[in-house]
Amino acid sequence: MKILIVSGFLGAGKTTLIKEMANKTKRDFVVMENEYGDVDIDSNILKDEGMNIWELTEGCVCCTMKKDFASSILTIANSLDPEYLIVEPTGVAKLSNIINNIKQIEYERIVLLKPITIIDGNAFDSFVNSYDDIYVDQILNTSKIIISKMESKDKSETDDLIKKIKLLIEKNNSSYDDIEILEDHYSNKDKEWWESILKSFLDEKYAVKELSNPQNEEMPDSISMKGCSVVNENKFIMLLEDIIHGRFGFVARSKGFIKCGSNYLRYDIVGDRYAVTGASEKDELEIVFIGKDLNRKLLREEFQPIYRDNIKHKEDNHSHDHSHEGECSEHHH
Repeated sequence: MKILIVSGFLGAGKTTLIKEMANKTKRDFVVMENEYGDVDIDSNILKDEGMNIWELTEGCVCCTMKKDFASSILTIANSLDPEYLIVEPTGVAKLSNIINNIKQIEYERIVLLKPITIIDGNAFDSFVNSYDDIYVDQILNTSKIIISKMESKDKSETDDLIKKIKLLIEKNNSSYDDIEILEDHYSNKDKEWWESILKSFLDEKYAVKELSNPQNEEMPDSISMKGCSVVNENKFIMLLEDIIHGRFGFVARSKGFIKCGSNYLRYDIVGDRYAVTGASEKDELEIVFIGKDLNRKLLREEFQPIYRDNIKHKEDNHSHDHSHEGECSEHHH
């Protein structure tokens, strides 16, 4: 079983890349993904592609799941025995930890391929400042950096981004000569290019690279909610704008399914950009927020009707109690 780790920070486009790889290579993969928070939305998309999904939602690969993570991989190897296992870790997992965890169980039947990391070009500056330890770790320990979401940008903007990536690698006493940085979009690549990813093995002697000066060791905050709805689309768009402008704290990523009036929508926010598409009433209404200093109470008030109704009910009771103060409590019929 060959294991390919597809790393990338929150919302970089890991699921989309895996779908493209499946389409281009026409191979069967088992995908093991690890969502951060309780809500798992991406696995439904991959299931539509006919892939086997092995979900790990109890915790996050990078910290609490060292034992479970490795044993899940062994279980997949023994029960499903696919030729390829794609590990799609949560966006806030350190790639170095994942490589080390898998190396503990590597033997002749389980081998690691060279990992790849996807970077959302639009969110690079924001994320490198907020979560530099995780973000830089994913860059230093990869063998191939794939830039996403820059298709509509000028070549000069992509060139600037590549300069920043190389500078970041040098600043951490590493060499970017070992890392291939893909300048054009992967959708332009032919089958051979995709096949080469599946044939590049990680050197057995590979040692992970450490950050020279880690700044932000804290894990992001996350909150997930079910049964989410707002009155109409206009209100929802206003809320999306509020999210990217920081009304609820710093939201690095938010995504999910929500009801707006009588319509169902799927949305995705990465950094300061959002996308909204249609959904169906069969989709479970659930959303997740990942970031820093999240205002949980305000998020619930805006997105969860049950929470809003509870608060309103308490306030009504409270004002009702006050209006009866001083009155006789006996009622005569």
